[in-house]
Amino acid sequence: MNKVFVAGHQGMVGSAVVRQLAGEAGIELITHSRSELDLTSQSAVAQFFQAEKIDQVYLAAAKVGGIHANNTYPAEFIYENLMMESNIIHQAYASGVKQLLFLGSSCIYPKLAQQPMVESELLNGHLEATNEPYAIAKIAGIKLCESYNRQYGVDYRSVMPTNLYG
Repeated sequence: MNKVFVAGHQGMVGSAVVRQLAGEAGIELITHSRSELDLTSQSAVAQFFQAEKIDQVYLAAAKVGGIHANNTYPAEFIYENLMMESNIIHQAYASGVKQLLFLGSSCIYPKLAQQPMVESELLNGHLEATNEPYAIAKIAGIKLCESYNRQYGVDYRSVMPTNLYG
């Protein structure tokens, strides 16, 4: 039985991942709500990974909000997202997880990115000011995955769902 942890299973993307995986044979889905597991806590995430012996991770957890929330609470957006990503990616590696999928956001691209967007536009311009801290955290998650792949030879990938509504 393959133990698969879906972080952020109650969100739009995470719940879609859970629905997709729920019907697959040989998969034991592991999910925890915020009240059960604080993903911003390094010790809590370390204890979770040590106890559960996870085989695969889908990282869809994030602090999200609209323009007003991003403008009002930029420190919370960058801090909480960086902590969740760092804790999960590092503890996945430390506990032997070989496959991780990090789900990001299209806001990582510059405000004036070439259209249609291409991957090479990443880090080639100024981000949208209203959600820059969130975007920087998401870019850091991508770079964490790339760095763990390069240094440790794991299969940690990043995908950016560009249109969740259509």
